[in-house]
Amino acid sequence: MGHLLLLPLAAVAGPHSYPLPDPITAEDFHPFDPAKAKLGQLLFFDKILSGNRNIACATCHHPEHAGSDGLSLGIGEGGVGLGPERTAGSGPDRIAKRIPRNAPSLWNLGHRDIRVMFHDGRLESSNLYGNAYNSPAQEWLPPGLDTLIAAQAVFPLVAQFEMAGNPKENEIAGAVHDRIDAAWPILAKRVRILPAYGAGFVAAFDTIDRPAQVTIVEVAEAIGDYINADWRSFDSPFDAYLAGDPDALSAQARAGLNLFYGKAGCARCHSGPLLTDQDFHAIGLPPFGPGRTRPFDPHARDVGRMGESDRLEDAYRFRTPSLRNVALTGPWGHNGAYPTLRGIVEHHLDPDAALARWQPEMAGLPDAPWLSAVDFIVWQDKAELARQAARRDLAPVDLTVAEVDALLAFLHALTGATAGQHPLGRPDAVPSGLPMD
Repeated sequence: MGHLLLLPLAAVAGPHSYPLPDPITAEDFHPFDPAKAKLGQLLFFDKILSGNRNIACATCHHPEHAGSDGLSLGIGEGGVGLGPERTAGSGPDRIAKRIPRNAPSLWNLGHRDIRVMFHDGRLESSNLYGNAYNSPAQEWLPPGLDTLIAAQAVFPLVAQFEMAGNPKENEIAGAVHDRIDAAWPILAKRVRILPAYGAGFVAAFDTIDRPAQVTIVEVAEAIGDYINADWRSFDSPFDAYLAGDPDALSAQARAGLNLFYGKAGCARCHSGPLLTDQDFHAIGLPPFGPGRTRPFDPHARDVGRMGESDRLEDAYRFRTPSLRNVALTGPWGHNGAYPTLRGIVEHHLDPDAALARWQPEMAGLPDAPWLSAVDFIVWQDKAELARQAARRDLAPVDLTVAEVDALLAFLHALTGATAGQHPLGRPDAVPSGLPMD
């Protein structure tokens, strides 16, 4: 009897309107240096990179919460605790504003195909400013950031409500108030003067001979290498199916796959190996929170991509998220509007009907009475709601309950077998000696 040859199913024609992606391999990722990644792990969990030394990258992107925080809108600088139990703080240190958008997960950010980041795409590969990136720092982004994953690491550090803090509270917030690049040298000095970090950078970087040479570029590269090393996931049942094992998916998940790449049209936007076209679409999620607007816009609303591009045609459009490990990364939507995966799927199938059913209680917002007047104020602006309703890139799709169940089974089959395991994970302590979340 001859051997059975299992060809990758992505190469086999099937009854799909959209092509299946090729399997992901380790070669699809940017390389990383283990020594730099270990250094980045410490920095990722160390609150020394925040203005008031009270929040770390890991606070909102924690392994216990699949690289996010389990909240609809994050609780940044001034909050207390971790994950869904995090509170908005109290007294003069309490938060001054909710984070306007849901904390995105970190899965596969080191993949070479990624060319745009953040919900509105305000960081993307581009030579617009002569430094390889179109970013909020424009021409002031420091040179030498070799990958998008490293470039993204520098921005939460200087965001007022995320990690920097309020003006007059600390030297980081004050420097950012002058110009965005003024704070990065201060943060780099904070790190390099600690003996463990200084020695670590000298050992890990061929370009560093003494701690005084460490800049925010090396700090960002280390954090980027950590994320690249510790947040890879391509061992789901779907990956096994793409690699040639037809039995890797259950019958219900296979039916969901056929819907996803066929009748339901999900792959129109959730395409490619990461299940995202990295483009921007308006899907009409229920609005709430402070939102992100253009600089001159006084409204509490979120204009999406238009806030970055300043083009009217980009209004209310948001970047298509990757769906890998999607079942782990709720609540769902750019503002975490839906607490269940079924809810966000049903919204995609019929946005207007889902919007009519949605209730404010579905938003995971830790109690902050001093902010409650803003949380849902957009619902009082009928003109704004009408503008948002007029911008829809989704047409209703009529699926049965059984078909929705099949779609959900397929989405659960995108969960990696080792998604809960991290080679580096959470360190026992960080060089600053500050408490960790």
